[in-house]
Amino acid sequence: MIIETAPAKINLALHVRARRTDGYHEIETLFAFLRDGDVLTLSPGDLSLAIAGSFANDLAADDDNLVLRAARAYAAAFGVTAAGTFTLDKRLPVASGIGG
Repeated sequence: MIIETAPAKINLALHVRARRTDGYHEIETLFAFLRDGDVLTLSPGDLSLAIAGSFANDLAADDDNLVLRAARAYAAAFGVTAAGTFTLDKRLPVASGIGG
């Protein structure tokens, strides 16, 4: 089993710079990580995702979820089968701007 914390971050400074040709903007930021964050657990098994925690109801465990998308991208990049039973303990509010 692998357990990783995705720590929250707080932007201490954020400067939005020139718009790029792809429509996004260049940014400059200074941020600090906090101790608290979302916790992702990976256990052996078929590819799946369960979401628990205070903000579990604010996030879908569907095919568009970033955890599953990342697992599939990893598998494709290394030529392996996507696998793993993921559990996301969602402790940070979704779209709050504090990372996770």
